Order: sequence, then C-alpha cells, then structure tokens
Amino acid sequence: MRVIAGEARSLPLKAPGGDGTRPTTDRIKETLFNIMQPYIPGCVFVDLFAGSGAVGIEAISRGARHAYFVENGREPISCITDNLKFTKFEDRATLIKQDVYLALYNIHEKEADIIFLDPPYNMGHDEKVLAILKDMPYVTENTLIVMEGSLETDYSFVADYGFHIKKQKLYKTNQHVFIERNEV
Repeated sequence: MRVIAGEARSLPLKAPGGDGTRPTTDRIKETLFNIMQPYIPGCVFVDLFAGSGAVGIEAISRGARHAYFVENGREPISCITDNLKFTKFEDRATLIKQDVYLALYNIHEKEADIIFLDPPYNMGHDEKVLAILKDMPYVTENTLIVMEGSLETDYSFVADYGFHIKKQKLYKTNQHVFIERNEV
C-alpha cells in the first residue's frame, strides 16, 4: 500500500494486521480519487473508520488543507500515527481516537468538503452515520459524502435523510456511492 499521487507520491504506508481492516487497493483508491479530484484542493477531508489512514493521507498529498481521521482501534490508531509522521502530514491532520458516532460531534469546522466512510460492510453503520450527519452544521449542500460498501448494499435509504445519490461506481467486490444533501 502506498500514496498514489501528489506531495507524498510513492511513499509506502503501514496497514494494520489481521481481519479488522480492509485496506482500499491502490487501483480502487486511484479510481476513487480521479472522481473526487475536483473537490480535493484546499478541502477539509473527513476519513471515518480510517483504518490505516491511507485515504485521508492521499487527500492531503493531493492538496487537501486538512484531514480528520476517526478511528478507535488501537492498532489502526498506531498505523495512522506512524503514517502521518512518515509522510510529514501531522500538521495538516487531526486524529480523533474514539467511536465514529461520538467523533462526529467533535469535528468543529464551518464546512466539511468531503466525508469518506468505509465501515465494516453490511452492519448498518453507513445509515447510522448518515442519520447523524444530516443534523451536523458542517454538512452543507456543498459537502460530498462518499460511502464504500459491499455490492449488495442498497443505498436507497439516503433519501430518508435528505440526501440524493450523485454517482455510483461499482467494482468487482464493492462500490462507492457519492451523495449530496438535497437543496432546501
């Protein structure tokens, strides 16, 4: 696993061991960032269920102003800390070491430009997170929320929370769903 592009291009990143995380492959990460690239320069990026921190670090490398990393596992937190130190991105990062549902209340930004979440698949975390995000002041009609999930996940629930699907990208084993708040 490595940083694909930008300031830290080609630097290797640590990944937590075991089955607790599923690092996004370089090929899928590259496709994801090709889609998100117009939103990245100068953005505030939020990486929920951050794992190794590779997605948020990629965002900083490509020009994000600041990234929040939310993770509560001891080994993933250690990986994120080491990866931020190795890439020299500590000054552009905030690591929130707590449960995602609590951490959403500890992001103090006027606006989050991109919120990325890659929770454990098929456990309902994506819908529970969206239920909280709908009321967060930093989620505006300009915020892009990107959810990674299994191919079986039905994201029609986003409409129940005042959002719509802007784009859906299917891969062999998973998908990315890009959603935005409905205009008021």
